[in-house]
Amino acid sequence: MTTDDLAWTAEEACQNAWPSPRQVLLEGWLLRASGGQTRRTNSVNPLRSGPRDPSRIVAAAEGIYRSLGQSALFRVPSIVAEMDGPLERQGYAAEGETCTIFADLADHRTEPDGTVELSETPSEAWLAARTAMNPTESADAAGSPYRQMVGSIVLPKAFAARRVDGALVAIAYGVIHDQLLVVESVGTHPDHRQRGHAARTVSGLMGWAKSRGIQGCCLQVVADNSAARALYRSLGFGTELSRYHYRRQPDAG
Repeated sequence: MTTDDLAWTAEEACQNAWPSPRQVLLEGWLLRASGGQTRRTNSVNPLRSGPRDPSRIVAAAEGIYRSLGQSALFRVPSIVAEMDGPLERQGYAAEGETCTIFADLADHRTEPDGTVELSETPSEAWLAARTAMNPTESADAAGSPYRQMVGSIVLPKAFAARRVDGALVAIAYGVIHDQLLVVESVGTHPDHRQRGHAARTVSGLMGWAKSRGIQGCCLQVVADNSAARALYRSLGFGTELSRYHYRRQPDAG
């Protein structure tokens, strides 16, 4: 598999691991509109074999998002860099640079960890922990957009939670797509950070996937989040497959 092929597989895997309950196919583009605060599920995305110049669908996309009370947002992966120029010329400003990184699970060594629980569905305690660990996203975590999103995942999945002295201190979940594990929603309770809990939780998911014959793992991390990137490097995420950023519709006012 070439680097571009792997990057595209990761694109598809990440979309399936964080699905939008509402989406539209628009002339070869995937328009996602979940509501809530998450940009990934409220943006226009290119498809592997689709067009690369979004100019002809900008007006239609703006109309659809306007009907939902949102501004139009285009997600621009580095493997589709041709999107940038047309959007910039229409006044769309760039924001939110993120990296998609990869780890080879052949290199992953893990011992069974009795403190990491795995479940096919998120418990109420897991969802409550998500809210506590992401206070700025609490509406998404506790309300319908996030619940609808995790409820829409149809591929093999596992929700991981690490407990210490009975307290849930770290969470994450993983989804398997085409021999690739995607790790999402990694978080540690504010009172338990910098103690390796997130690393052990993610490691538990990696071990789960490896036991099922999965060969690689990817995740997406904000480009300037140095602490998170250091954590993932310690787990073997040493390859950057691609980056992406967003282009947001200029203020109509």
